[in-house]
Amino acid sequence: MFSAQGEVISAKVIKWTDGKSRGFGFVEMTTEDEAKQAIEKMNQSTVKDRVLVVSEAKETERSNFNRDTSRRRSYSSDSSKDDLNSKLRQLKRKFK
Repeated sequence: MFSAQGEVISAKVIKWTDGKSRGFGFVEMTTEDEAKQAIEKMNQSTVKDRVLVVSEAKETERSNFNRDTSRRRSYSSDSSKDDLNSKLRQLKRKFK
């Protein structure tokens, strides 16, 4: 649908863990002008008796939180992992 407005680089429908659509997705166009044209032409259009809402993606507080959290995780020291593994080994021995 979006390729009629310009070149689509990527398109992804977001799904639940059971594979069903969550009702939204993301389309990346080659240029900003093509993206703006797609938004103008596709927003409020009807597909299979459903009205599409097409807009520019915005970051949410939650996505910022997830990014900050993963960044912190990636910089965590290996010693904390070793401590955790050591504790797990101790528990395994205790419950054998």
